[in-house]
Amino acid sequence: MTRPTSSKLFLALDATWPPLRFVNLPPWTLREGAGGGQRVSAATAAADLCKDDITAAEVGMRDLQQHPLFMLRPGDDALDEWLKARNYDIVDPVAIYLMPIKDRPHDVPDTTIKSTWPASTVVRALWEKGGIGPARVAVMDRVRNTKTVLVAKGATQCLGAAFVAKSDDIAMLHALEVAPESQRRGIGTCLMHAAAQWANQTGAEWLALMVTRANSPANALYRTLGMCDVGQYHYRRAPQAK
Repeated sequence: MTRPTSSKLFLALDATWPPLRFVNLPPWTLREGAGGGQRVSAATAAADLCKDDITAAEVGMRDLQQHPLFMLRPGDDALDEWLKARNYDIVDPVAIYLMPIKDRPHDVPDTTIKSTWPASTVVRALWEKGGIGPARVAVMDRVRNTKTVLVAKGATQCLGAAFVAKSDDIAMLHALEVAPESQRRGIGTCLMHAAAQWANQTGAEWLALMVTRANSPANALYRTLGMCDVGQYHYRRAPQAK
């Protein structure tokens, strides 16, 4: 089974965590994020790029009422250097994790997991406490592909939740959140097993996710579960005007 290319993984990211709209401004793709965070607000570049093209992207993002922000993917080394020369700051290096669904355990241990859509009020409240507010829930609402919310349920409360959506043969997980009082009880592991089970049932061959390098507990969890660290990207953000 051939591992998905980084290009395919980024296409899956756009499909499973989409902006309000894409703006085609060759050689740029701009994203109108509507407050949904960096992933849905950053500009990305085509290969045929020169440094003088950056100004057009900056103007386009400001026209969208967004501070200039670029996503630097594998192969964007020249753009990275040009933005560094413009005093753009590096923001949030992100790890890309991937694992094949085949031969993964699909039984969910101990905890009751429910697959549902849309997210309930209780789940939305849990997400909001973890910084996943209405604008990010709106991102999930915009997904047109097969999708679900996985909810870990206790006797009287929501223990954790995650959003998963499918693009081609890739199931991508987002917004995994465990209630503070339920942490260190294996809830994240149960949700990851449930995500693999759901992915298998939908015909996906791969489970993927992207998480900031700074989130050490999450990175440790994904590595423990056998996910492979297959690459990374980062952002560069324009300096604030003085």
